[in-house]
Amino acid sequence: MSAFPHLLAPLDLGFTTLPNRVLMGSMHTGLEDGRKHFPAMAAFFAERARGGVGLMVTGGFAPNIEGWAKPFAGTLATSGAARRHKLVTDAVHAAGGRIALQILHTGRYGYHPLCVAPSRIQSPISPFTPRALGAGGIERQIRAFVRCARLAREAGYDGVEVMGSEGYFINQFLVTHTNQRTDDWGGSYENRMRLPVEIVQRVREAVGKDFILIYRLSMLDLIPDGSSWPEVVTLAKAVTAAGATILNTGIGWHEARIPTIATSVPRGAFAWVTKKMREELRAAGLTIPLVTSNRINMPEVGEQILADGCADMVSLARPLLADPGFVAKAKAGRSSDINTCIACNQACLDHTFQLKIASCLVNPRAGHETELVLQRAPARKRYAVVGAGPAGLAASTTLAERGHEVHLFDAAAQIGGQFNMAKKIPGKEEFSETLRYFGRRIEQAGVTLHLNTRATAEALVAGRFDAVLLATGVVARDPKIPGQDGPNVLSYIDVLLHGKPAGERVAVVGAGGIGFDVAEFLVTPAGHSPTLNLPEWLAEWGVADPATVRGGVVRAQPAPPARRVTLLQRKAGKLGRGLGKTTGWIHRAALQMKQVEMIGGVNYERIGPQGLFVTYGEKRQDGQLIECDTVVLCAGQEPLRELEAPLRAAGVAVHLIGGAHEASELDAKRAIDQGTRLAASL
Repeated sequence: MSAFPHLLAPLDLGFTTLPNRVLMGSMHTGLEDGRKHFPAMAAFFAERARGGVGLMVTGGFAPNIEGWAKPFAGTLATSGAARRHKLVTDAVHAAGGRIALQILHTGRYGYHPLCVAPSRIQSPISPFTPRALGAGGIERQIRAFVRCARLAREAGYDGVEVMGSEGYFINQFLVTHTNQRTDDWGGSYENRMRLPVEIVQRVREAVGKDFILIYRLSMLDLIPDGSSWPEVVTLAKAVTAAGATILNTGIGWHEARIPTIATSVPRGAFAWVTKKMREELRAAGLTIPLVTSNRINMPEVGEQILADGCADMVSLARPLLADPGFVAKAKAGRSSDINTCIACNQACLDHTFQLKIASCLVNPRAGHETELVLQRAPARKRYAVVGAGPAGLAASTTLAERGHEVHLFDAAAQIGGQFNMAKKIPGKEEFSETLRYFGRRIEQAGVTLHLNTRATAEALVAGRFDAVLLATGVVARDPKIPGQDGPNVLSYIDVLLHGKPAGERVAVVGAGGIGFDVAEFLVTPAGHSPTLNLPEWLAEWGVADPATVRGGVVRAQPAPPARRVTLLQRKAGKLGRGLGKTTGWIHRAALQMKQVEMIGGVNYERIGPQGLFVTYGEKRQDGQLIECDTVVLCAGQEPLRELEAPLRAAGVAVHLIGGAHEASELDAKRAIDQGTRLAASL
């Protein structure tokens, strides 16, 4: 008996049967945007096909240049391009998988001067104002979708997904917010929904009956004046009648100010929306399979969603970056071995916005399968790894899996290093999953773990190791503020690791990632993380039932803050400028909702019993007392390298990784990547 009978059940689509209910949702990886990347893209998808996923969807490919996400983005518009795609589809089929191509027209979201839209209305996320299409222009866009679908079949794909959500081109026709036309493509909802219905109907006619056609439907726009629920249901029924095989769930336009995929979003937070649609369609006698998506990162989550009747399939995108063997491990009863996606966005979406190849913080091989190859070592050697934080965990397990003898030392009583503090931040509970995963890898790889052991240079030299990897991390930087040794001053380590209590009014010195985390920790009542309570999270961000309010968005109702917090930094300008591109705004918004005062451009003059005295600017003017009960120091870190010099002096080969190598800002992505790549090369 499988532990996941719903998740692993086959799904009969009539003309074909999918082996399970797991869809690998579309992600833009950057591999779509150049011919030279096609071998890497083939390897990327083939690895996930071998991992057993039921059906995969590529990152978006534009049907024409007007639909580009950016200049020269991935496009499928010619037979020559279709022939290049055969490399991908052949690799997937050889690995036993199935794959659909996503047709993505960005409309006014396009970051280029050729973008088009139903009306000449600029989006808030692009500097380019789109050209409003005439009736002939709309017909050309429809033909481009149809041509792209036909070419996808020619390229060997098993289907296509028509991207009709997230605020892209098709979505822009559906709401009066972006469609102010008065012709046959605007005005009444019947006219506004003509575009998706025409596209689906004509794509079905072009590709035949035995080709998967997924329609990605925006079920919850999360923007003011978004679609009403009756409109969404009407469109779902019309698209089904037009020939869709599967309806996938889209949540939120890209311009919406509500997080939908960050780690602070509860698991399966939007499955209730898909369930609502599924019940509407079943009541109408429609049995089309529905897919639900967003923050489904473990088999247990997907199984419960399916068992509850929320959907017929679950969409996992980033979880299959984190672990391509997700489905195979679930099938083998090894879900505890899964490398869980922690929804940090740091190596996937942030890379995409930086025009880099998307990867994964917890799995740096993702997107780099042809380059980062982990092979058996030609000769077994002995290595010591000092420090069981992210860098040390990645290095020690990779070395052991390649056949080396590895001894991992840490002075603490548990593995994890800084992750043991990160996992205590409300909204970062998922970080504990990474430590669970590495704990399993340590056992399975045969790493000899020495906890509660402070490694000394003498002991390491005596151990006669072939090399020592120093992953010793960081120490807190001393900000040298007069009075910082007072009883009302704590470090972030005191607060997060040792649980020392802070007062009702707190000044946080330093507004980097740790400062923001500490502020979030301090304003949240103990045991009340909204991430672990869906109704509380929905109220906190203003997510409502779309049947009661258009777009499903209302005024946010955050819980009152547990403390009054002031967050300060030396640099002038906006706080949190160094936070992640796709999540920084969430952290700032969360703290603003909790009434955190954010002040930049300060000089820390002194700390006294009444609080922190600061001045402003280079001239140190306008002195002010920040009245508070507690000052928490988050003033940065410095590398901890005390073992390096004596080891090198003794002739020991030494490698620095993680915070011990660079501590300008704690960076688990860099630490895990460094540890993995070094271990792959030794």
